[in-house]
Amino acid sequence: MVQPIRVHPENPKCFEFRGKPLVLVTATEHYGAVLNRPFRFERYLADAAEKGMTLTRLFVLFRELQGPTNPYSTCKPESPDFVAPFLRTGPGKALDGQPKFDLDQWNPEFFDRLHRFLSLASDYGIIVEVTLLSNTYCPEGWSLNPLNSHNNINGLEEIAWPVYMSLRSPRLFDRQAAHVRKIVQETQGYDNLLYEICNEPGGNAPGHEGNPTVEEVNEWQRALAEAIRAAETDSAEKHLIVGQEAFDYTPFTQLSDKSFHEFPVEVVNIHPLPNTVYSDGSDRARSYDMGDFMSKQLKLRAVRDYCLATYREPKPLNLDEDNVASQYKDLDGWTIHRKRAWTTLLSGAHYDYIDFSIINYCETGTPESQRCIRAWMGHLSRFVHSVDLIRARPLPSFLKDQPSHTLASVFAVAGEDYCVYLADERELEEGEGEPIHGGIAFDLPSGDFKVSCYSPATGLYSPAMISGGGKEVPLDLPEFEHDLVVRITAAS
Repeated sequence: MVQPIRVHPENPKCFEFRGKPLVLVTATEHYGAVLNRPFRFERYLADAAEKGMTLTRLFVLFRELQGPTNPYSTCKPESPDFVAPFLRTGPGKALDGQPKFDLDQWNPEFFDRLHRFLSLASDYGIIVEVTLLSNTYCPEGWSLNPLNSHNNINGLEEIAWPVYMSLRSPRLFDRQAAHVRKIVQETQGYDNLLYEICNEPGGNAPGHEGNPTVEEVNEWQRALAEAIRAAETDSAEKHLIVGQEAFDYTPFTQLSDKSFHEFPVEVVNIHPLPNTVYSDGSDRARSYDMGDFMSKQLKLRAVRDYCLATYREPKPLNLDEDNVASQYKDLDGWTIHRKRAWTTLLSGAHYDYIDFSIINYCETGTPESQRCIRAWMGHLSRFVHSVDLIRARPLPSFLKDQPSHTLASVFAVAGEDYCVYLADERELEEGEGEPIHGGIAFDLPSGDFKVSCYSPATGLYSPAMISGGGKEVPLDLPEFEHDLVVRITAAS
């Protein structure tokens, strides 16, 4: 096998894939492309590739409970259409009314779909984050899982849902580890894969004081990381393991210091949520409020500041599964995610947004999402990959002046190429979207520079003008709404 995607040896904040530097950015379907039988993933992947998406995320066991929020996502298949890694053989019915699973028999249909998906993604050069296990969240969600004792014929003990993310049930863990080993053994020949241990691991779940602690959940994840590595012992090239330490349910606290240090992952996944805590190596920890789930909040400054604060860490950061406004399939919701995506990438991190316009029979989204969020993410991907990713770094002190109500993110190869992203950071109720007026000022070394403006909405540059270097060079900006990029490059 050729070298899989890896952390870039010359810049640990980006990746190297097939000899080229890579940033992960996507507006992806809701991770059920393989497990949801009617989903025509060929259409989805073709559109993702055409838009320049570099990542897709894939759940390979977890099935989400249907509910009033986004009831039709690909991760919520109808019971007869749920394609699990295990065969449904009976005797007896599972809790969803379909035949029970036999955990000793692998499902050929699942692995056929899995290989076809991975092969096609590989052809397109799209990275697949294979999420091996997930939090089950509640009794109703746990009732859908094939490893629930009521859903299989293999004699597992009955447990409360939080115990799923712990080592308390050895027989259950043996089944989880067997699932992990099987997926890894089947897929280790692909170079376009990352393995995520668990989606949204959490400890101290509400409902019972004896539920597994945060540290118990972390020990469970460590054991699963060992299972991944054990399954790759015969492979000369190891795939990256991605994930995060467990969050604390009570009160909700998403810790991240361990994730960047002793935790057994090479890439840190963080869901941009409230009370995400990180310390700078001192005893002083800071909490970042990056927005409530499905809130239609912007919270752009916290997103930028968390990315910048963790940039010193020697692991890439992926803002994995941003759902702050994804329920809102409208211009406001999509614009919020456009801003958060640009801010994240130009602060040196990676970004994954769930595009809920992509569902069964609508695998490329709607005409509106094609014109808006899907086109916009394509503009972002092409722009960021035009930058020298190995040498570029965030440069937060570059601007000396900027218009009111704007938040700046600067990504630059100092002296050569400066990408200045300006976004209206006002929340919706505070006047966001009103025209922005004014200018910026910055220091440049001596010499001539080409200056142009770029629209994140249209993907078009303005004609370039020439500016000389110097201290506090002023630049008047055209009136704009929501966001604008100024690119300043050394004239040849």
